[in-house]
Amino acid sequence: MRDNLIFYVNRTRHVVRGSEAALTLTEYLRDGHENDVQRLVGTKVACAEGDCGACTVLVGKPLNEGDGFEYQTIDACIAFVYQMDRRHVITVEGIRREDALSEVQTAMVDCHGSQCGFCTPGFVMALHGLVEEHSCNGNNQLSDDALRLGLSGNLCRCTGYDQILDAGRSFDPTAVAVVARQFDTAAMLADFTAIGDRPVQLNSRPTAGINRTADSTSTNGAVGKALPPEIFLPSTLDDLLARRAERPAATLVAGATDLGVQHNHGRISLDDVIFTLGVEELGQIEIEGNELIIGATVSWSRIESFVCEHVPEYHQMITRFGSPQVRHAGTLAGNLANASPVADSIPFHYVAGSTIELASIRGTRQVPIEEFYLGYKQLDLQPDEVIVSVRTPLPTANERLKLYKISKRRDMDISTVSAAFWLELEDQKIRTARIATGGVGPTVIRLRQAEAMLKGQPMTVQAMRAAGRKGRDEITPISDVRGSDSYRLQLVENLFVKCFHDLSSSPSPVEV
Repeated sequence: MRDNLIFYVNRTRHVVRGSEAALTLTEYLRDGHENDVQRLVGTKVACAEGDCGACTVLVGKPLNEGDGFEYQTIDACIAFVYQMDRRHVITVEGIRREDALSEVQTAMVDCHGSQCGFCTPGFVMALHGLVEEHSCNGNNQLSDDALRLGLSGNLCRCTGYDQILDAGRSFDPTAVAVVARQFDTAAMLADFTAIGDRPVQLNSRPTAGINRTADSTSTNGAVGKALPPEIFLPSTLDDLLARRAERPAATLVAGATDLGVQHNHGRISLDDVIFTLGVEELGQIEIEGNELIIGATVSWSRIESFVCEHVPEYHQMITRFGSPQVRHAGTLAGNLANASPVADSIPFHYVAGSTIELASIRGTRQVPIEEFYLGYKQLDLQPDEVIVSVRTPLPTANERLKLYKISKRRDMDISTVSAAFWLELEDQKIRTARIATGGVGPTVIRLRQAEAMLKGQPMTVQAMRAAGRKGRDEITPISDVRGSDSYRLQLVENLFVKCFHDLSSSPSPVEV
């Protein structure tokens, strides 16, 4: 077992022990640290929530084949140092050539893409991330769609986006040197190989105001003295389950895209952590029979790419889930376990009939997703259990899926209302219907009365409109900054009609 983290920042090797492991990545980069007095202040912090992208950095993960790194952008303000073990972090300081700006930086200058300059490093890193994604496809220009989607997690309040988009259009991504060419990646990979995949255990800093001598209850009901806070990085599922049984109160962390925000706002303490991303068994995504199986640590960006062909409607929904920086880090399991009634993924998994696989040292069990939620932020999850995977049936030839997210803006926004429609059609009639809505109650809600009303009915606008009126009677929304209760009621009713018209223009004709 190791007692340190080893990673690289702009080709410089870093070894971290103790309290520094619990810092956010921006704190570590900007404020200096024990091993390197250099302060990398080009990585900015504005929102501290992963919303503005000023803190964007590239993080390289060794490929499974061991012959290189896969570099992706993340928001460093909501990432923690312990997530960087055996990674290569590149900041805006590392992009610059020895004697000149990079092609992307030059384009931002030439196209007047910077004014106050605070957001500029984040935009530069996001554009370099797009180059990493698109350099191998042979296109000599980034499309407007690719640019707008790739920059959806970056906020500019001065220049506006036209000049920044002009900068993205002005360079040939195939002519931009990918970051791997600038660094001795072979030496880094050899170093990581020599380190191996042993688990890591680190002492963590105590948090002011938290009583570390309070009693704690173990999984068998025994009461004992609380263990000192630690950060643990298991490398196998057995390691993870054993540590979870020993420390049921520790926080499970994978992407930290929500936990990082809560930490920055002082709402939670993250000094006793089990970081799950190194557990290989949790990182698989595959199709088995007619089921999509997604491991607990699979990132949203991997899911987004994988389901594009198999469940295109789900793919479209995922593109509105956070930003590229968030999707590169966040996970489906984290979204489900957070148990928010406005979580974008849950309505789809409700109507698909997904099953959550849970595991502990006592064994495994399967829980239908609707039984997983017991109330607001309440889960059928024992203290010593972890989510292993989510198994989701795929639509068959006669089944139609429509997913909706209504929000004040398209990108980087919390849903006002979300909805999922799963209709089985036969001879222009609705054989079965499964409908779920989010943002209209303490949990995601199945509209069972509306489903029953549609069963056996012809697929017509009149039938869907009547079911929509029934559906609004089944929900109890509240009023908040995203919309009034009456607005949400009308939205749900209207989405039934929208679903009809959307399906009417699909390859499977329905009666108008």
